[in-house]
Amino acid sequence: MSPTADRAGDMARAARSTRGDKRRALLDGALLVFAEDGYTRASIDTIARRAEVSTRTIYNQFGDKATLFEAVIVDSAQRTADAQIIIVQRYLSKIVNIEDDLIEFGRVWVSSAPEQAPHFALVRQIHAEAGHVPEATLRAWQEAGPLRVRAAIAEHIRNIAKAGHLTVADADLAAVHLVQLVAGDATTRTYHGAIPLPAEELHRLADAGVRAFLHGYAAMSK
Repeated sequence: MSPTADRAGDMARAARSTRGDKRRALLDGALLVFAEDGYTRASIDTIARRAEVSTRTIYNQFGDKATLFEAVIVDSAQRTADAQIIIVQRYLSKIVNIEDDLIEFGRVWVSSAPEQAPHFALVRQIHAEAGHVPEATLRAWQEAGPLRVRAAIAEHIRNIAKAGHLTVADADLAAVHLVQLVAGDATTRTYHGAIPLPAEELHRLADAGVRAFLHGYAAMSK
């Protein structure tokens, strides 16, 4: 390959990297604005300033605020779900003592991760103004995030049941029950993380949730 071709290839790669960096900065900046102001109050001008890009860049890449919002929530949901699925795999893939191991999982599950705070602030905004958010956007958010996580938990519950630790007829429903029992009260009391609870209280709630789950699903000893 000639030196000219090498330089052309380097320039093309640099251009792609620049576009990727600009899109990342735009998504990250827009996430912070939507998380603070919500969908209806957030302005393209504010997002452009936060992301340090021009409004023309936003319109060129996304066309309008609705399309940008969907891209932001899907991207944020995917990244949050990826992190949550790692927790699921780490704590639910090898069960020895079902109560102790689920309690360990539950305590981690309800513990807030600082890097995910903007995402859950955005979730609070979505719940507050769901009637103003396009239905397709809400569906895309669920498919990119919560439903992926639920499917991962359900798959592990099936495996735990096969190992004889649980009695489960519907693993998908059991996954919903596990998450709701472990984190539902904490989510309500913290308003999706807006008002923190002490770690000791979070652990107490998670532990109680695990025991309630096992009351319904633990395999009967012979």
